[in-house]
Amino acid sequence: MSVVIPTLDAAGDLPATLAALEGAELIGEIIVADGGSRDDSVAVAQAAGARVVGAPRGRGTQLAAGAAAASGNWLLFLNADCRLAPGWMAAVETFVTAPGAAGRAGYFALALDDSSRAARRLERIVAWRCRTLSLPYGDQGLLIARALYDAVGGFAALPLMEDVDLARRLGRRRLLPLGVAAFASARRYRREGYIRRPLRNLMCLLLYFIGVPARHIARLYGR
Repeated sequence: MSVVIPTLDAAGDLPATLAALEGAELIGEIIVADGGSRDDSVAVAQAAGARVVGAPRGRGTQLAAGAAAASGNWLLFLNADCRLAPGWMAAVETFVTAPGAAGRAGYFALALDDSSRAARRLERIVAWRCRTLSLPYGDQGLLIARALYDAVGGFAALPLMEDVDLARRLGRRRLLPLGVAAFASARRYRREGYIRRPLRNLMCLLLYFIGVPARHIARLYGR
């Protein structure tokens, strides 16, 4: 299995993300697709034994570059601030060894590193979105067989909505929860607000669904 992590000035979050992967026998390689970090992201990745590949800035572009460089039959995509919870290795092994696994993709439950009620409320909303709409976001990771990833066209080189784009191509029947959490940083929610940021995300999603190009949506998102 190849783990692919896109980075951009992520030196503060990357050590914990990589530490959670240590000792996993399923992992054959970790690829960090860096979009031109000006901090120590590359050095942190290399010190942890990850292979670094450069890519034009943009999560979709970086994820696609990392996948292109990967050699594993299974791909696990993680954000740089995504720390997998204990038990993730068993959940992944159960998923990849199940009958028909190569025709499905798995995602983690979102957990925020914030003890507030607002964080728990947002986690419940995300769980509803995944259960009802089958739309996991990038901060929930994605586990997918290489053959299926290639068959659906992989990540598109989009500045935003690359996760939603791939989820829509996979479709409801091929997306399943892994049954374990991934802890994501709540930094942006604490800074921008647990109401304002989700509302902006919802607006971006609605614009995407009505056909507004991702490059225009990215301006609203602030990327």
